[in-house]
Amino acid sequence: MNVSRHHADWLSLVEASGPFVSLPVLLRSFPQGLDPRDPVQAKLLRSAYEDWQEYPNAPGQHRRWITHVLTSVLAYPPELIAEGQKLPAGLEAKIPEQGEVLRPDLALIAPAGTEAVGRAQLLITIYPAEQALDRPVVGKHWKANPATRLMELLHAADVPLGLVTNGEQWMLAFAPRGETTGYASWSAGLWLDEPITLRAFHSLLGIARFFGVAADGTLLAMLKASAQDQQEVTDQLGYQVREAVEVLVRSLDALDRESHRALLKDVPETVLYDAVLTVMMRLVFLFSAEERGLLHLGKPLYDDNYAVSTLQEQLQEVADRYGEEVLERRYDAWTRLLATFRAVHGGIRHQDADALLRRVAVRSRPLSFSRRTGRPILVEDSRGRAACGEQPCGPASAELAPKIASQSAGRRPGRIPPHFIPRARRGADWARLRGPA
Repeated sequence: MNVSRHHADWLSLVEASGPFVSLPVLLRSFPQGLDPRDPVQAKLLRSAYEDWQEYPNAPGQHRRWITHVLTSVLAYPPELIAEGQKLPAGLEAKIPEQGEVLRPDLALIAPAGTEAVGRAQLLITIYPAEQALDRPVVGKHWKANPATRLMELLHAADVPLGLVTNGEQWMLAFAPRGETTGYASWSAGLWLDEPITLRAFHSLLGIARFFGVAADGTLLAMLKASAQDQQEVTDQLGYQVREAVEVLVRSLDALDRESHRALLKDVPETVLYDAVLTVMMRLVFLFSAEERGLLHLGKPLYDDNYAVSTLQEQLQEVADRYGEEVLERRYDAWTRLLATFRAVHGGIRHQDADALLRRVAVRSRPLSFSRRTGRPILVEDSRGRAACGEQPCGPASAELAPKIASQSAGRRPGRIPPHFIPRARRGADWARLRGPA
């Protein structure tokens, strides 16, 4: 069994948002894969689920189903599940502006013999079957959904882990104070159709993952380690973006020198930097959105005309077939990027792709075109004016982004002149951007 693929398979079936367990942490904690499937437990679960589905409103049925999951699937001992008056003090969140006090319905308490004896390790909130976890709670003045309410409760109680359920959906929340909250959701119906999701639910939230492993193997420790891994990935992405900005600014300088400093003559240095950073961050967003399946990567119409993930490969094919010199005389890749930026910003309609891109929620100004000439401009300033004024950016800059992607590796960029660097950003941090004199 390929353990990496094993974990990747079940991760793809769990709806996660924000920090969750990373693959490296899973490989360290479950080197042989998830806990094996228990056929007897699975049979009992199916029976209990079908009873709940058939008579969801029968007296006590909803609570019986939830108790079955907690005590049978996750093996929480009843004596460690506190509720009502047995809940430890301080497990509440006061929301005075909304006139509400949030409290858990249940809490998993650390047993005797552990360092955290008597303290809550997991807060559990229960909602009716008809209450969606991503919708405002019915009948409450505060229009917050159950997931948000749980996050506020965890922050106030200083308990990082919580579980909220309506019986069908089981959502784990990881909400350490002062850090990003992560959510992961399992569907009870999917447990029966995709048993690996049940194994993942049991392996991660089972009683052994709280009190039966070493301190660095608990669920909380796994999530903290995963958050650290993701921070390292974020740091690496930031470094790569800075490198890309360096390549872009140096290439702009080279093109400007070739035009005897006429290309960017009237472009303020701050606008130039903002334009470079805008392009890079939009590319980062599009790469991420395409990788996550938020756009239509894989569909010919999108791949051939809008996708950024396929653009470099397409340019390389042209260069391999006709020579890189051809790219010096082509400017369509930049207008393709502009089209994608505009499509994401404002949505598009087409007879063959009516919902190809429909207002992805990105609060950003579109890269635009000169009102006078209709030709592409690099970026708009804060007042919506063209960065290059009413003079359109030249053909060299119009093709700049894809040319950098396909040609910069084999090209020696020129030195970045000081006037290209915003005054507020000059100094040691920017010294490394300046190439050889």
